[in-house]
Amino acid sequence: MKKQLRVGMVGYKMMGRAHSNAYRALPFFFDHDISLVTEAIVGRDEAKTAEAARKLGWNSYETDWRKLIERDDIDIIDIVTPNDTHEEIAIAAAEAGKHVICEKPLSLTLQQSKRMLTAVENYEVMHMICHNYRFSPAVQFAKKLISENRLGKIYHMRATFIQDWLMDPEFPLVWRLQQNASGSGTLGDLGSHILDLARFLVGEFEEVIGMTETFIKRRPLGGMGAMLQPERSQTKEYGDVTVDDAAAFLARFENGAMGNFEVSRFARGNRAGNRFEINGENGSIRWDMENLNNLQVYLEEDEPGLQGFRTINCTEMEHPYASAYWGAGHILGYEHTFIHLLDEFVRAFETKNNPSPDFEDGVKNQAVLEAVERSIETRTWSNFTDILQSI
Repeated sequence: MKKQLRVGMVGYKMMGRAHSNAYRALPFFFDHDISLVTEAIVGRDEAKTAEAARKLGWNSYETDWRKLIERDDIDIIDIVTPNDTHEEIAIAAAEAGKHVICEKPLSLTLQQSKRMLTAVENYEVMHMICHNYRFSPAVQFAKKLISENRLGKIYHMRATFIQDWLMDPEFPLVWRLQQNASGSGTLGDLGSHILDLARFLVGEFEEVIGMTETFIKRRPLGGMGAMLQPERSQTKEYGDVTVDDAAAFLARFENGAMGNFEVSRFARGNRAGNRFEINGENGSIRWDMENLNNLQVYLEEDEPGLQGFRTINCTEMEHPYASAYWGAGHILGYEHTFIHLLDEFVRAFETKNNPSPDFEDGVKNQAVLEAVERSIETRTWSNFTDILQSI
């Protein structure tokens, strides 16, 4: 019999669906000595939570996350709720001896993130933050090429994460547009992804300088469905948007590389434009999440006349994770990145080493975000280490 780790998940909408699918699919593709059991799910609306438990494959449900943490049949707490709830839930889970998986960004502020990291370390529980894009086979292969020094010294990284789902001025004032619930807007929501990829692939930040803009200052009250669709209120009341709609920042890395980053929800025609290009002395790589199986690679060592970007479809046996699935060229999707993240999480229990990315990564990512915010306030470069050590 395999050892079982029983999971309780707080939340059930878009990320809840992605995580639930990964829990169910993981044993189909990856062999472990440990199995994850989808034991209980939590939501405030009992009818919707009961339906989510049935549809997403959970054995039971609760309407209060505190009751979930008190249960003896729960080993892991998976947090997929709005950002303002992460700290309280994660610390309570750690104090109860539960291991913790948390959606990004880790919390509203660097101070909160540090408290979360302190809690999981003090109570010696496993902890992981859900930066799933690290686990695309193409991104993992990019990491391999960089680690093998195939690109040589890295000079540049430019990255975007641009969308267009908020461009309708009548899209409602959802929690992602309110600072008290989200911490920041597009900068934290989308920027946290691309700066995590930057730290993963290029290295630690040294300093940043940025700018933000809020294009639509007031919006009608309302909510948002599991697939980002608007749920408009009938009251016709409006409220203030208190976060950014778009942000851009320049960066210097500790290794001397330069960075250029842009995030926006006002880039018409871009549904999920998570893209990067990295340039080194011996070559370059490009990746686009909307075509996530492919990595474009340029190597200067190629003979003249044949030099140029080649497209590598990262579904071959030689590519990370790909051998667990289908034949070469049989395409993987967004949902598989979560399966790979859970594979990393379970292997951490088998090796007794904390998985990556973890809450320390979450703290460092939050420090970059706050360095960008500080630079906007002061209109000067902001040092990453100074921000990290300021709390």
